[in-house]
Amino acid sequence: MASPAARSASSRTVPARPNIAFRQLRGRLSPGEFAAAVRRSAREIGEQVSCDARYVGRVESGEIRCPNYAYERVFRHMFPGLTLPDMGFAPREAVRGRGARTAAVSAVPLATDPDHRDTCIQICEESDVLRRAFITGGPAAALGIAALHPIEAAAAATSAPFPGPRTPPGGRAGAAEATAVEQAVRQIRLLDDRHGAEGIYRRATQPLRAAYELLDSDVQRRSVSDRLHAGAGELAITVGWLAHDSGRFDDARSHYAEALATARVCGDAALEAHAFCNTAFLARDAGRPREAVRAAQAAQQAAKQLASPRLLSLLALREAGGWAGLSDRAGCEQALARAERLFAVGPRDGDPEWMTFYGEAELAGLEAQCWAALGDAERAADYARRAVALQDPHFTRNIALFTAELAADLAASGAPEEAAVAGMQVLALLEQVRSARIRTMLDGTARRLRAYRDSAPVAGFLARHAESADAPTARQQA
Repeated sequence: MASPAARSASSRTVPARPNIAFRQLRGRLSPGEFAAAVRRSAREIGEQVSCDARYVGRVESGEIRCPNYAYERVFRHMFPGLTLPDMGFAPREAVRGRGARTAAVSAVPLATDPDHRDTCIQICEESDVLRRAFITGGPAAALGIAALHPIEAAAAATSAPFPGPRTPPGGRAGAAEATAVEQAVRQIRLLDDRHGAEGIYRRATQPLRAAYELLDSDVQRRSVSDRLHAGAGELAITVGWLAHDSGRFDDARSHYAEALATARVCGDAALEAHAFCNTAFLARDAGRPREAVRAAQAAQQAAKQLASPRLLSLLALREAGGWAGLSDRAGCEQALARAERLFAVGPRDGDPEWMTFYGEAELAGLEAQCWAALGDAERAADYARRAVALQDPHFTRNIALFTAELAADLAASGAPEEAAVAGMQVLALLEQVRSARIRTMLDGTARRLRAYRDSAPVAGFLARHAESADAPTARQQA
């Protein structure tokens, strides 16, 4: 996610108008007292926001024209019946730069429950808004973009590159260029949350190259230089993650190393912790568990100077994953206990914005992966069920990931028919999501279930899985 500075700068693309309606909703509470009320309300609905007096001030000044989805849910909980315009905010479609919808968007239901179908429709509608931010029309239309799968369309629109930084006139970079880097990070991560990495990785390297070119430009203000370094480092991590999720482990390792070097150059502890965090994750997936432990411990060392128990919780989980890969049950359990204890402290204002994905669902999902690696399939399945049930609909890719984890755990624990049902749900989600990592997990489940092909649900899943493997994918298009 973008930094507060990024959202601030992006909101100044139009003149700010004081949000009088929101100021009236605050009533006699001070900004600090109101921020505390916002955080309490967020906890009531299982949301996490780092609201403080400064954020309230930015809203009331009109600097924040429209809140993000997490804040919107909290505000609607606090003020039932009020819409965003009622609270003084601009409609989201206006802020996103998109006109009214002209066509309905269909969605693949996750289950027969109507609530799930409504959720899927909402996901697709929001996803369409994001996709159109990357396809600006003109020459893109001549490429037949509308006829392609939405993800393939984004990948094919080579004439409509990702929004990103450009070399400034005269070779001098300023706040506008720093903001462009931060916006590129935010928009790429939003698209990845919905659709996974495949199909966007190659194009995401374009703004990354531009961002690092800006680091060599003439920057006169230290604050701008710091933003450029932090933004370029976060963009390197973001692109590294796209490579990681696409199965390009060597590319991912290179991007994470680039981010780490950037962090060391500018003395950015938060960026260093993030780079080591992702390096630990990659090492675990690449079969280097001892490196995963060391990288996670290095990340925790860097994060000690940051006021974020939630970050330390996530890093403890990264360490636990490494211990699980080493079959060290005691080390894993100790790290898991530390992760749960730190998570229970709750969100803090110092939590990095890139951690918006880390809630109860992610905690449960990562614990499931640890237990699966330790060979405790039944316990892993219990945690995976919890992860799927708790996952925010915004994170479509993670819903697919944890459902794939559930399918694998059920297959390993001797519940083939349940595994097949979960596998079918993943296949439906893979029509929206492109992730080599998830596909690999599902392939493993299919291999395990072949011994149960006499079961009708299993046979149906295996047939559908085989069909999906033969279909063109965004991976082949990239």
